[in-house]
Formats: sequence, structure tokens, C-alpha cells
Amino acid sequence: MTSALIIDDHPIVLQGCRRVLEDAGFAPVLSASDLVAGYRLYLRHRPDVAVIDLAIHGKGLGGLALVRRIKAHDARAHILVLSMHNDATIVARSLEAGASGYVLKDTAPDEFVKAAQRVAAGEHFLSGDLAMQVALAGSGARPNPLADLTPRELQVLALLAEGKPYERIADELSVSYKTVANVSSQLKQKLGAGNLPELVSTAVRLLAPQA
Repeated sequence: MTSALIIDDHPIVLQGCRRVLEDAGFAPVLSASDLVAGYRLYLRHRPDVAVIDLAIHGKGLGGLALVRRIKAHDARAHILVLSMHNDATIVARSLEAGASGYVLKDTAPDEFVKAAQRVAAGEHFLSGDLAMQVALAGSGARPNPLADLTPRELQVLALLAEGKPYERIADELSVSYKTVANVSSQLKQKLGAGNLPELVSTAVRLLAPQA
């Protein structure tokens, strides 16, 4: 049997993914709705594949930190990222953090199962469209303004794209208001935004899910 751990804070997504994997023969299929519980379950059970929501609890790209933490503890971990973002740079960041695969939340059930099976077997998985985007971004075929952003800057940018104010971002990321303000200032410089409204508009354009 192939074991799995799903870490996602949306009950419907969590239940749906669990049912899909169980129907495909995965067992046991464990689940957690927050990063701490997910990390503890991973350490206790060492599943064949861990499916991690990239934006768990709305904390920008906070799932990246969990991917890195798991890989730091277990270099052989097989991690599949589940995300609403189809931007090539975010996909690449996930792979750099240690994920072996990346699927979108609107992926068909059979594609999700295939991704989980391949990652559990020690292989890599990206859908054709995502693989092409990553390849193009890596080849320099198209400039990507997110390429030089740090994980923290990506987190703040993602939360700005959701329309959240500095105070809320600071609370969700467990950092100070000043830290968020400083990161936003860095983002304005890197992305060429003259003020906060322009930065938010840029964040929405770069990170909003594509139709």
C-alpha cells in the first residue's frame, strides 16, 4: 500500500483529496489542517507522499516553509505541492524548496492521482502546461518579475494580492508591522511600483489565479 498525508486548511479540499486517493488505493491517507500538525504527522508516520497546500491558512506561500522543513529533516521525502497559483516562478520556487511535483487545485481527479503516484514512487511530476511555463521561464524566453523575490517577499505579495492590509499580513505571518512595511518597500523597488495601490495592482496581476 502507498501511504499519503494531505495538509490543507480547506475542509472540502481536504476531504475531496482524501477520498480521491483512498478510492485509488492509497492507504492509510492521513490529513492535517495546519502546518504544525502536518509536520508532526509527517515525522510520526513518514508517508510515501505528502500533499501540501501552498497557501495554507492564507499565509501567502507559507507552505514553502513546510516543504523546506520536511526536506531538511528527511532528504528522501516525497512532496507534492497543491496550489491555486500557476505562475512558473512559484512552481520553480516549490521545486527548489524540495517538492517533487506541483498540481493545481482545479486539476482533474485522475491527474491528481497520477501526480501522487509518481511522486510517491520517487519521480517528478508537472502537468504539461506547468512544465512548459517553467521551461520557458528557465530559458529566459520570457522575463519573469517574480524571479528575484525572496520567499518572504512572495508571501507578502500573495497576501497583498488578496487585498489584506499590513496589520493583517503581519498577524498572519507572525511578524511586525514594520517588517511588512519594509518588505513592501523592497517589493515596490523590485517591481517598479510607485506606491501601495500600484503594488497591490501588480500583485493581483502577477499572482491571481489564471482563468
